[in-house]
Amino acid sequence: MGVPCVLPVWLLWYVAANGPLADLGWTQREPTENDGMLIVLVVVAPIVTAFVLLWWLANHFVRRWNTAAARVYWPVCALVTLVPTATLVIFS
Repeated sequence: MGVPCVLPVWLLWYVAANGPLADLGWTQREPTENDGMLIVLVVVAPIVTAFVLLWWLANHFVRRWNTAAARVYWPVCALVTLVPTATLVIFS
């Protein structure tokens, strides 16, 4: 699930960079971005929700046969999911 994570992570970054981070002065808004919250509700929310649900279902299925404690298993799953995404971002 690491490579498909690129799309939700990019969408979340796009919304954050054009919203709260731009309001803080940490980034600059995209000059043509004037959709407001419409893009978040119509595009970003369903894609991120579908990815998180798919990720949770896949890991919940695998968790049944794993012997690691839940407090170890879930953080490791989250980190392992972000490794391919970070690799793609760094080397692209």
